[in-house]
Amino acid sequence: MAQLWGGRFTGKTDEMVYQFNASIGFDQRLLPQDIRGSKAHARMLAKQGIIQEEEAARLIEGLDRILADVEAGTLPITTEYEDVHSFVEANLIDRIGEVGKKLHTGRSRNDQVALDMKLYVRDEVDAIILELQQMREQLHAMMKEHLDTYMPGFTHLQKAQPVTLAHHLGAYFEMFSRDRENLCFARSMMNTCPLGAGALAGTTYPLDRAATAEELGFDGPTRNSMDSVSDRDYLILTLSSLSMIMMHLSRFSEEVILWNSNEYQFVEIDDAYSTGSSIMPQKKNPDVAELVRGKTGRVYGALMSLLTTMKGIPLAYDKDMQEDKEVTFDALDTVKICLTLFRGMLSTMKFRKDRMRQSAKNGFTNATDVADYLVGKGVPFRDAHGITGRLVLACIEKGIALDDLSLEEYQAFCPLIEEDIYEAISMENCVARRTTYGAPGPEMMKKIIEINEGELARTRGEA
Repeated sequence: MAQLWGGRFTGKTDEMVYQFNASIGFDQRLLPQDIRGSKAHARMLAKQGIIQEEEAARLIEGLDRILADVEAGTLPITTEYEDVHSFVEANLIDRIGEVGKKLHTGRSRNDQVALDMKLYVRDEVDAIILELQQMREQLHAMMKEHLDTYMPGFTHLQKAQPVTLAHHLGAYFEMFSRDRENLCFARSMMNTCPLGAGALAGTTYPLDRAATAEELGFDGPTRNSMDSVSDRDYLILTLSSLSMIMMHLSRFSEEVILWNSNEYQFVEIDDAYSTGSSIMPQKKNPDVAELVRGKTGRVYGALMSLLTTMKGIPLAYDKDMQEDKEVTFDALDTVKICLTLFRGMLSTMKFRKDRMRQSAKNGFTNATDVADYLVGKGVPFRDAHGITGRLVLACIEKGIALDDLSLEEYQAFCPLIEEDIYEAISMENCVARRTTYGAPGPEMMKKIIEINEGELARTRGEA
């Protein structure tokens, strides 16, 4: 077919060059946004007297029919067209004639695609913000359920001090809360309208850019026409935020994979979110968690790809920028499916409270509390630390926990130790005495859960 830009050319584009240049294979997903932007543009042109009201009505009706026919499957989008914009304009002209040629008045494909991409990414970001809200709701419910589910806390992947599952899950609640804030900021950075910037230098037509910006839900028009068509910062910011989400999902996935192992047995993943082995019948593999962990790399790759693409591009628009779409589309799709599936896996996962508690006990996670007990008896902390270390070594040699030492054995290391040592180092008391803000003690956790409840209530209506 003839290209929309073909007037300058006398020769035919090489077929391989045409295919290399075309974007219809991936930018066709922008069709609803392209139609929406074109309708707003047509209304503004009529309002400004650039085209007649009747012409705008015909343009809008034709655009609506194109979208409806594509969605109904009666109008296929084929590689006959260079991009989604060419597809819409060519079909519009075929259907309504010469009036269709007026749609592009005062507009370039540069500001058109910039608009389409902002509209599309804004919608997708809203959907992911909602997914993050649902993830936080799920974690919040689980935190309330597991205030007394005791488990080891880790540093260096070594058992460190006892915590609760509520406290552990609360750490991820904080991560996903920050992710939500990051995406909200990214959304605010993309909420200016580039339509009317033209190719790079605006236009001589008396466009009302504020009117189209308002109709399309933007805070206002962009302020520099060159930046309008060459800005991809909002995509880089979005991809950075998506990368952070995947990093947090990957860390959580790693823990689920460990907890699901025979060595830990902290959790049992539901059959709906597991698979088996083709040769080993006993296997139940945490494939969802592993794939989420693995797909993190492709979202990181999208961010690095676009950063690299943009690093040497002079103002204003250059064809390199076409490379923003596939990586962004893939990253958005990946994050959405990962959040949905991970939340489903989490909501159906069963926690082995007995195994988690026993693991905390066997890992000497109450050793610090023994030292704190000795300090309470007047022993300097450094000496208390040394005595406790020797007690732990004795337990390792006997194959027992600190709770299992007799009072006589305790007193052989320090005569100040009394019967109340057992109450002091019980799992419940070890956790309960940690009452500083942000600590795992149950009273503090209830306060944090109450704060989270208020935060969730505030954000439920924002996405």
